[in-house]
Amino acid sequence: MKEKLFITGASGFIGYHLVAAALEAGMEVHAAVRPSSDLSFLKKLNADPRDLVYVNADFTSKDKLTTLLGDGGYSYIIHAAGVTKAKTAAAYNLVNADYSLNLAQAAVSADIPLKRFVFLSSLAALGPAAYNAAQPITEETLPVPVTDYGRSKLLAEQYLKTVNGLPLSIIRPTAVYGPGEKDLFVLFKTLSKGLDAYIGKGPQRLSFVYVTDLVTATMAALRETEKEITVYNISDGQAYDRYALADQFRAISGKNVFRAHLPLLLVETIARFLDLVYANSSTTPVLNQEKLKELTAPNWICSIDAARRRLHYQPQYNLHRGLAETLTWYKENKWL
Repeated sequence: MKEKLFITGASGFIGYHLVAAALEAGMEVHAAVRPSSDLSFLKKLNADPRDLVYVNADFTSKDKLTTLLGDGGYSYIIHAAGVTKAKTAAAYNLVNADYSLNLAQAAVSADIPLKRFVFLSSLAALGPAAYNAAQPITEETLPVPVTDYGRSKLLAEQYLKTVNGLPLSIIRPTAVYGPGEKDLFVLFKTLSKGLDAYIGKGPQRLSFVYVTDLVTATMAALRETEKEITVYNISDGQAYDRYALADQFRAISGKNVFRAHLPLLLVETIARFLDLVYANSSTTPVLNQEKLKELTAPNWICSIDAARRRLHYQPQYNLHRGLAETLTWYKENKWL
């Protein structure tokens, strides 16, 4: 009998890759999706309906979640659902923290053979370091998140750690890219049009992780048997300057781009204006005051020593290799 895995956020960018990896590993995957979710990517997997089951989960109700999980009889849970754009701190906290707590409490209340609960957090929960920091960000770094999103992820971690009996692993990825990703894709579209734009002229130290490596680390955490809570920062283990992404794009694509530095004050003014324009809209602009704090942060370099040691995590993709595969996918799928 196949082991049963419950994945939230399954129709999202990372969720899709997690589903694909779990199916490849021979697991029976129950994918939590909303009625309005776009399932086109998941359907391309052509999975046997017995191996990939779609379920609707009501994260507002711990009781309903307990029933759902109990009926499913899951051995594993990966909680990858969440919001990366919201209007208020309360909106971030509701989905990213409160709903996570509901799911965790339901997981320990349900009569299921739960072996591991893996929570996809974010390096944003810790916040950036100073540019000249002597050491990279580690799992023990004092959290000082700079955005409501980061604070909501940190709150979720804190909530989950209070759930007695939860076999918890927390994964904190840095900026994730790969086939199907939409946020960094905006940058790639701009680069493909010949513009390489930056906010201000201050130096930055950045980190990235290709989605396949993130999935590998997540699946390894799923197999942990330790009773204690484990936490892992995940990147490709490299440190990049602020121009590395564009430089690799140019090297791979062969396109010439014009490099420009926009005054920080100008971009801040635009972000404030866009926040006002979208104040009564259901959508959030790509550039906003929240996002600007992360985009201008000086240092996102993190240590992956803990993941190397305990998960035997060995990143297979540096930025050049990962970006080459990503750009090929964008072209083949006519995104670029």
